[in-house]
Amino acid sequence: MDQELFQKNVALLSSQTAAERHIVPGHTAPLPSVDAVERIVELVKKLVFPGFFDLRHGDSGIRSYHIGVYIEQLQQLLSKQIELALLFDDSNCQCTVHTAADDLATRLIDQLPEIKRLLLTDVRAIYEKDQSVCNYSEVIFCYPVIRAMVHYRTAHALHEMGVPILPRIITEQAHAITGIDIHPGAKIGEYFAIDHGTGVVIGETCVIGNHVTLYQGVTLGARAGSGERESRSCREVIARHPILEDRVTVYSNSTLLGRITIGHDTIIGGNVWVTHDLAPYSHILQGKAQDVGFTDGAGI
Repeated sequence: MDQELFQKNVALLSSQTAAERHIVPGHTAPLPSVDAVERIVELVKKLVFPGFFDLRHGDSGIRSYHIGVYIEQLQQLLSKQIELALLFDDSNCQCTVHTAADDLATRLIDQLPEIKRLLLTDVRAIYEKDQSVCNYSEVIFCYPVIRAMVHYRTAHALHEMGVPILPRIITEQAHAITGIDIHPGAKIGEYFAIDHGTGVVIGETCVIGNHVTLYQGVTLGARAGSGERESRSCREVIARHPILEDRVTVYSNSTLLGRITIGHDTIIGGNVWVTHDLAPYSHILQGKAQDVGFTDGAGI
C-alpha cells in the first residue's frame, strides 16, 4: 500500500469525529467488552446447567470444586464489566464505581440459584408442551429458547439492579444467535415456553405471567408513535407493551400491540392482530379467508 495513503487513512480513522463525540460525550474510560460479556453468560450456563456445557463430574466433591472455580471467574469478569458499564453511564462517579460494581456482581451471583430454578421451569414447560422432545436434556442442549432465556434471565436480574448497557448486550447476543428478541426489562414468569422461536419479539414493558406459551413470529410490541423519539430520558420507562396473564397461548405470527391485557387462559390463533384487551378464556382466531377471483388484474 502507498505509504502516504496509509498514513492519511490512519490519521482519519484515529481522529474523533463530531458524531463519535455525540455517541459517547466526554467518555475516556474503556468501554465494556462484548467478548467478556459473552464469557460471562457462558459461565452462567455452566453454573445453572452443570455437565451440559462443560465436563461432567460424577464425584460431588469435584463438581463442587469446579462450581467454585466458575463462581470466582464469574465474580471477577462480571465485576470488571459492571464497573466499565457504570463508567459508561456518565452519571456515575469514578471514585465509587469499583466498590459498587463488586457489590452488584455479588448480588447477581447470589441470585443464580433462583435463576436456575426459573430456567428449570422453562425446560419443563417446553418438554411438556412439545411432543417431539424425548427428554429434558434434549431441551437444554438443542432448544434456542433455553439459550435465549439464560441470556434473558441473567440480563433481567442485572437490569433490575440498575446496571446500564450490559443487559442489552446480553439479550442482543441471544437475539443474534436465536432470532428471539427479548428486552431485559420485560417481566416473565415461570414455566415460559417458546416453540421454534425465530422472529419472536418481547418489548421492554411486557408483563408475562406463568405457563405462557408463544410460537414463532409472535410480536408483543408497542404502537408506533409519530416517528420521532419521545422527549424522555433513558431512565423513564413508559408502560407501552402488552400484559399476558397466566396460561395464555399465542400462535405463530400474531401481533399484540400497546398496553393491553390478555386475560388468563386465553388462546390467540395464528396471524391475528390484537390492539385491545381480551377477557379471560377468550379464543381469538383470524377471519376466514375469502376465495375471490380477479379478472384481467382487477383488484390488484
